Amino acid sequence: MNLIRRPRRLRKNEPLRKMIRETRMDKSSLIYPIFVKEGANMQEEIPSMEGQYRYSVDRLPYELERLAKVGVTNVMFFGIPNEKDECGSQAYAEDGIIQQALREAKRQFPDMYYSTDVCMCEYTSHGHCGILKGKDVDNDITIELMAKIALSHAQAGADMVAPSDMMDGRVLAIRNKLDSEGFIDIPIMSYGVKYASAFYGPFREAADSTPAFGDRKTYQMDFHNKKEAIKEVLLDVEEGADIIIVKPALDYLDIVTEVSKQINVPIATYSVSGEYAMVKAGAKLGYIDENQIICEMATSAYRAGSDIYITYFAKELAKFMDEGRIG
Repeated sequence: MNLIRRPRRLRKNEPLRKMIRETRMDKSSLIYPIFVKEGANMQEEIPSMEGQYRYSVDRLPYELERLAKVGVTNVMFFGIPNEKDECGSQAYAEDGIIQQALREAKRQFPDMYYSTDVCMCEYTSHGHCGILKGKDVDNDITIELMAKIALSHAQAGADMVAPSDMMDGRVLAIRNKLDSEGFIDIPIMSYGVKYASAFYGPFREAADSTPAFGDRKTYQMDFHNKKEAIKEVLLDVEEGADIIIVKPALDYLDIVTEVSKQINVPIATYSVSGEYAMVKAGAKLGYIDENQIICEMATSAYRAGSDIYITYFAKELAKFMDEGRIG
């Protein structure tokens, strides 16, 4: 048969396949989420997220060391306080759990890069992401506190802040607050596209942040909507967002691609707790190849247009990159 075009020529062996690979990844683009809890000598496994833990500040350096050894140098802290109240005051307290974690992490591992989740759901007694006015979250009062939280994180040593509340105008409020206090070089990685998703279930157990009533659909986005995502990211970029997060990742890769066509700032995708839990559960039952699935999920995010991948599988992916299985 006289075939001029034979695409299989470029699939003949591994060196050639790697040479022409369209999607490339690097460990420097991985961010690992870490849950930090008040207390001492604690490393509690999260029941719905096998292999993930809540760390007390004194145990945190052991996990940072494990990350550093495999080449994962970017982390994002989520805090779990002992005390909660209606206004989430521990979120911006000088001795809050995130603030403590940042100071200790910076002291022991100063070369790692520390992002922080800026939100109130883990700190409020009602579990919502802001200050309530009746049964609804008051947008404008909440963004004032979001700015206060971001500033407290920067003062404690955060390299980047990541507001995840989805309040209108919070990026501008944070940018103005940081700039007015001299933190002009602290980037904002905004959860610009955060859908109201069932994929967050295990996280809410991990962070003890399930709403006491109702849901978050008045501030997180309807998963039916694509144009709304573009509107949100354009607003955030205009307000000063340096990086945009799309969350969740796996079921929203079409959104990642659409967003990548519209903005000229880096895009992060957050492979959330439900994605992690499904892989772990499927592998435990013997239904899937866990390692291969991890690699495929990550590659799909980058292929869709992601520059940064926030994932609970960061350590595994770093190992696979070293082995040449992905990257």
